[in-house]
Amino acid sequence: MQVFHSIADLRLFLKNQRQQAKTVGLVPTMGALHEGHLSLIEASREQNDVTVCSIFVNPIQFNNPDDLARYPRTLDADCAILAPAGCDAVFAPSVEEMYPEKASLKFDFGDLERVMEGKFRPGHFNGVGIVVSKLFNIVQPDRTYFGQKDLQQVAVVRRMMIDLGFQIELHPRPTLRESDGLAMSSRNRNLTSDERAIAPHIFEGLNLAKAQLLEGQKPTEVKAMIEQHFSKEPAFRLEYFEIVNANTLQSVDEIQATNQTAMCIAAHLGKVRLIDNFVF
Repeated sequence: MQVFHSIADLRLFLKNQRQQAKTVGLVPTMGALHEGHLSLIEASREQNDVTVCSIFVNPIQFNNPDDLARYPRTLDADCAILAPAGCDAVFAPSVEEMYPEKASLKFDFGDLERVMEGKFRPGHFNGVGIVVSKLFNIVQPDRTYFGQKDLQQVAVVRRMMIDLGFQIELHPRPTLRESDGLAMSSRNRNLTSDERAIAPHIFEGLNLAKAQLLEGQKPTEVKAMIEQHFSKEPAFRLEYFEIVNANTLQSVDEIQATNQTAMCIAAHLGKVRLIDNFVF
């Protein structure tokens, strides 16, 4: 496995690979890798000759400076698990390498970014759009892989790829969970031991909501029930719980058999903000 810090060196490596008619898969990450990321690496290895994992904590998608400062940076440990996983190249640029000048481009993803994460993290998806489009242009992969835990991010990236004409296959992969149901996330390592013990409360809430929806309860009734569920655990601060069309991400008043439905949640536990979702 090779580690690249410069765009020019990575492009030269990939040019040599393509001259051998090899296909390339890209797994964009911000590091602090876990089994969920490795499942993306595995999927890329199965479908491509060369797998590239980018590791870059993108400052322009953070609207909270404290959140950016706390985000774990573990490049050496990440490389130590990527090599045996079969990753071929790691792209770990500096901020200066990715943004030699301040980015002035502005993406507007319309209704996709005016709800949930976009509503509570203004500017977040503009930052995502810029960094992902830069990575696509740098790597020029045949396929790219994202975790479905970030459901809204997947929808935004799909929209960007369609609008900008990227000839890349997008492969969302299922959320991986710990044995107690907590969705795997780089942010989990910032939880205290006490917080980690109660973090599965989010997964319990999603299961409870899903069961009620499948029994015929109205989304408005289920949302009220989830708010009550979290009021019983004062360590949490529920930011949002939404029941939406899984494709448009717009709220639904009733569950329809012809459309996939997603339940999306964000909650603060101590200083850590956690998100999760179910699609059914």
